[in-house]
This record gives sequence, structure tokens and C-alpha cells, in this order.
Amino acid sequence: MLSGLVFILLPLILGYLVHVEQPARLAMINHTVNASIYVILFLMGMGLAALEHLGAGMAAMSRQALILFAIITPLNLLALWWLSKYSSLRADPSRVVEGAPMTRWQALSGSLTLAAVVALGVGGGVLLNMMDIQLDTDTLAEWALYVLLALIGCQLRSSGMSLRQILLNRHGLFIALTVMASSLLGGVLAAPLLELDWNQGMAMSAGFGWYSLSGILVGDQLGPILGGAAFFNDLGRELLAFLLIPLTIHRFTPLAIGFGGATSMDFTLPVIQQTGGVACVPVAVVSGFLLSLASPPMIIFLLSLSGT
Repeated sequence: MLSGLVFILLPLILGYLVHVEQPARLAMINHTVNASIYVILFLMGMGLAALEHLGAGMAAMSRQALILFAIITPLNLLALWWLSKYSSLRADPSRVVEGAPMTRWQALSGSLTLAAVVALGVGGGVLLNMMDIQLDTDTLAEWALYVLLALIGCQLRSSGMSLRQILLNRHGLFIALTVMASSLLGGVLAAPLLELDWNQGMAMSAGFGWYSLSGILVGDQLGPILGGAAFFNDLGRELLAFLLIPLTIHRFTPLAIGFGGATSMDFTLPVIQQTGGVACVPVAVVSGFLLSLASPPMIIFLLSLSGT
């Protein structure tokens, strides 16, 4: 399993070694990442459709996602509330609405689009089964995953965040560490209920809101049902974040920023910016970046422990 860990991490590391500055190339990488995510999620849906008992599989996936969400969410909120009590971070009273990169509802529609892609994959898989056409979706998804990891590594290197900037932003660092610790604790507590080993439960919780990647990595190792559960757990986290951020950011700023998890640097950033002001932006970017950087290797490493 450790050799598999190295094999999967290698594209991420190689991608991180490539520094791209040209805007046109960065735009092409971003488009390719989005396309790869759609392809892999579609293939994950097709993998679900290939299950012998699809209805039972979907019911199991829903139950597992609800268990994860019901355990991890309160722990995240409690830990971030505790951090908010002792943090000096406060939202800027000025509202930065004009020029925001996207609205709350545009970001929300992007999340729902990814869920729709999984549903389309299920529909496509059912149709192919009716036509007695078999595709090796596992192999296709695996190669698409390697491409995705390499491009994500390149994105992280080209994000403009230096190590000095990250380490000096103590608010972002504390928020990221709080989210990591409370999420992983939730995974350990959920593992017996999910009939998983402790490391697998932690891996299920280590997406930190990065639903498009957590579902893919978990599904690659543990199958489409658990991959789908990880995906919908993290997706539910983001949807709840869109509701909580405007309600909590002025009283509990670290909680509002941290609950967005890895998406605080992209999908939920506009809402943080609009409701919390410019003072919250660098903190959100740093915390989201740290969680995004930690999530892929952490999931892969935790899953690799199953065979040791």
C-alpha cells in the first residue's frame, strides 16, 4: 500500500514542481482541472450504476454521508466557536460587494452542478447496463485522477502564496489546524458506525470541504459508495457554509471562515468577502490554502495504512 501511496502522490509532487506564471497557461490549467473533475465524477456515478443492487447501494451511501455530516459538523462548529472566543480576529464592518468575483448563488449553483454530474453518471451507467455495454470505469477514473493531481499540484505552486506569508498569518494557521483536528476526530468517532477502520474513517473526514477531490480519492481506494459518501458529506458542508457565513461572521469570525474549510480560498471566498470585508480575505485564503494543501496527501496516506 505504501508503494501505491508514492505512486499516487507522485503526480501531485511533480505538478507542484512546475511553476506557471503566464495567465493564459494558468487559465488553461484551471479549465483542464474543472474538466477532469467533471470526468471523474461522471465516472464515479457510472461506477455506482454498476453495483448489483443500486438502490441498496444508494441508501447505504446516503446513510454513511449523514452519519459523517452529523458527527463532523457539530465538532467543527464547537471547535471553531471555542477558537472564536479567544481570537482577536474580527470582520471588517465595511462590506465589499462591488467587484466580487461571483455571487453567493453562482457559487452555490457550481456546487449543485457537480452533484448533477454524479447523477448524470449514474443515469449514463444505467443506460449502458441496459445496452449490455461494459466500460472499465475504474481504470479510466484512475488515469484521469493522475492528471487531476498533477494539475492541482501546479495550481497550488502557482497560487502566489509563499511559505513566509502562510506562516506569518497566525489567524489562518490556527483556523486550519482547528478544522483539521476537529474533522479528524469526527472521522475517528464515525468509523465504528460506518464499520470502517479508524484510518479509513479519518480519511473520509480529511476532505475538509474539498468535495470534488475527497470523493474521488476515497472512491479510488474504498469504492464508489464510500467515495459518494465522502463527496456528499463535504458538499453538505459547503452548502451549510453559505448559510452560516453571513449569520456568524461578525460575532464569530474564525467560525465563519473556518467552516468553509478548503473552499474558503475559492467557492466561499466571495461570501466571506462580501459579508466580512477585506480584512477577512487573506485569512480565508491562507486557511483554505493550508487545508487544500494538506487534504490530498493526508487522505492518501491514511488510506495507505489499511494494508500495513
